[in-house]
Amino acid sequence: MTQFHSKLPKILVTGATGKTGSAVVAQLREQHYPVRALVRTRDTRSDRLERLGAEVVVADLFDPEQLRAAIQGTTRAYYVPLLHPFMIQSAAAFATAARDSTLEVVVQMSQWLSSPAHPALMTRQTWLVDQLFSMIPGVAQTILNPGYFADNYLRLIGFAAQLGLYPNLTGDSQNAPPSNEDMARVAVAVLMNPEHHAGKTYRPTGPALLSADDIARTLSVVFGRPVRRADLPMWVFLKAARQQGVAPYDLSVLKRYIEDHRQGAFAVNAPTSDVLTVTGRAAESFETTVRRYAALPEAARTPGHQLRALLDFLRTPFGPGYNLNRYEQAMGFPVPPSPRYALNDAGWERQHRPAATPAVL
Repeated sequence: MTQFHSKLPKILVTGATGKTGSAVVAQLREQHYPVRALVRTRDTRSDRLERLGAEVVVADLFDPEQLRAAIQGTTRAYYVPLLHPFMIQSAAAFATAARDSTLEVVVQMSQWLSSPAHPALMTRQTWLVDQLFSMIPGVAQTILNPGYFADNYLRLIGFAAQLGLYPNLTGDSQNAPPSNEDMARVAVAVLMNPEHHAGKTYRPTGPALLSADDIARTLSVVFGRPVRRADLPMWVFLKAARQQGVAPYDLSVLKRYIEDHRQGAFAVNAPTSDVLTVTGRAAESFETTVRRYAALPEAARTPGHQLRALLDFLRTPFGPGYNLNRYEQAMGFPVPPSPRYALNDAGWERQHRPAATPAVL
């Protein structure tokens, strides 16, 4: 049984410059916890973490020895997997480094779709990491398995701000999207009191199921002018994403998640009360999240921003896209004997659908 130390421990945060990792660092520092922020390179984002009082350490996330040195002296960790074709190697390196280390608990970012048969390589590897981390001797595991993040809907907020358009890829399906900040709050609450959460799995969500029309209405409220839903074919989205410099691997993953979204996988059992249960505070509304993004400089409505958004919109159909099938074949990604999306996977359904309530006779 894992023994937890009561004094303020030093906490390791991987992916510390990422969306949830940076929020975890900031919230832990607000509570005066010593934090070691693990990054791949120094830049303005890591400089910000240092200004918050975090110890910033650069390490190769595929190297067990560098990871062992990064872990040394910490007792708790927030682990975010790499979005990388060889993510499982990085996770195995971390698990190897964690053996016989000072770590007592790992709070692991997993995903709602986690399954060994999913079409997305990232999701199959995530399932393997779920199993791998449960086998690290003497280290307790708590899993966070959120669905489709609120951030995913707001990456193209410039089109809503400048052109009054919400690009939609998910049809009429619904989701209760969690904010980065709420996912971080759950992780921080677990890291602060791990003895109450060891061995448990939490699914942070937003407070309500939303459709694309609901999202467009929320954007309209926030910007104070009409924003209409614009259904976007996948081929156009791939061109727009390549135009913005998104890597093909990221898109091969996202394409599969969008299909799960369209089929309704993210609406299963949503919303949950896990944010409230773990943190004592309810999940923030989607409008609150949108207002934070709307306050970013790139969302400011200026003639220059409007012109750029219009030019990007007009040129997108004529730019190069990606042939993701060809990319995956060229990379030699392993393929399950029978790939299955979540709602077509009986094993996933058994683990994620609520058990039927017995009839009262």
